[in-house]
Amino acid sequence: MRFTLAVTAGLIFAGVTAAPASADAPKGAYWRVETTITMTHPRPVGSGYHLTQRRVSTEWLSPEGRSWHGFRELGARPATPKDEAALRADGSPTTWAYRTEGMKIRLSTEPGKGSVTQAEGQPAGFRLGEKYVTYQQLQSLPTDAGVLRKQLSAEVDAWIDEAAEEAKTTSPNSRKDDWLVNRDRYVAQRAIELLYANPVPEKVRAAAYQVLKTTKGVVDLGRAKDPLGRSGRKLALPVPSNRDSVLKQAFLVDAKTSTLLAMYTDLKDGGKQMLGKSGVQTYEVGWTNDKPAVPGAR
Repeated sequence: MRFTLAVTAGLIFAGVTAAPASADAPKGAYWRVETTITMTHPRPVGSGYHLTQRRVSTEWLSPEGRSWHGFRELGARPATPKDEAALRADGSPTTWAYRTEGMKIRLSTEPGKGSVTQAEGQPAGFRLGEKYVTYQQLQSLPTDAGVLRKQLSAEVDAWIDEAAEEAKTTSPNSRKDDWLVNRDRYVAQRAIELLYANPVPEKVRAAAYQVLKTTKGVVDLGRAKDPLGRSGRKLALPVPSNRDSVLKQAFLVDAKTSTLLAMYTDLKDGGKQMLGKSGVQTYEVGWTNDKPAVPGAR
C-alpha cells in the first residue's frame, strides 16, 4: 500500500549528494515488505454464504534501487460460523466460479501457485510520493519531527496545487478547497509511508511516528493487537470529506520501533459496508538476505 502524493522536483533532495555520517547502513541485501490482505469477497457464493479471501504481496528493494514483486493467493475460507454451516450444507465445495461484467471469477480454498518478478519499466530507486530517490537520499530525510512535518506539509501543498489545477481540465467547477479540507489526512498518510515502505533511518521513522500522532484529527484508540497477535498503538486517521461514502482507516504501529504493523479499512456507501474494499492488511518489514522468491502458502 503506497500513497501517491506528488513531490515537486528538487523540493526534498536539492543539493543532496551523499549520505550523512548518521545514516543507517543496509543490514541486509534487501529491504522486504510483506503485506497480507484479508477481506470478505464482495459477492455471496453457493447457496448465499460469504467467503474471506487472503492474499500476500511482497516487495524486495535492494540498496541499489532494484526491486522485485511477489504475489500469491492464500485460499478462501467461510467468513463467519454461519457461513461455514451454510458451506457444509452445500456439500463443502472447495471451488467456486461465476461471471460478472464479462469476467469469470474463480475462487478456491487452495493457495495459488504464486509468482515473483523483477520490476521493469520504472526508474531505479525507491519511490517516495511520486519521486524515485536513492538509498543515500532516503538517509538524508529529517530526523526532527518539526522539520519533517514542514517538509511533508510542503509536499502535500505542492500536490494539492497540482491536483487542483489538473482537475479543472475535466471538472471546471472543482475547487482547491475540495483537497484542502483533507490536508491533515494527506500529511498523516505521508508520515505513515515512512513507517514501512522504504529503509529510512530509525530516527527518521521515529520522527514520522511523532508527526503521525500529533497531526490534527488523528485519534489515539489505545493499545490493540493485529491478526498476527502483535501489540501496538492504534491510531485513526481523519475521515475524508466525501458526500457519497464514509472511509474510516486506522493504523497499528509498534511504538518501540515506529514500524507499521497493520491497516484497518472500513468503507461504507449509503450506510452499507463495501465488501471487497473493507478489511485488514498486516505488514512484516525489515532487512533480509533471502533472495526474492514466491511467497509461501500459509
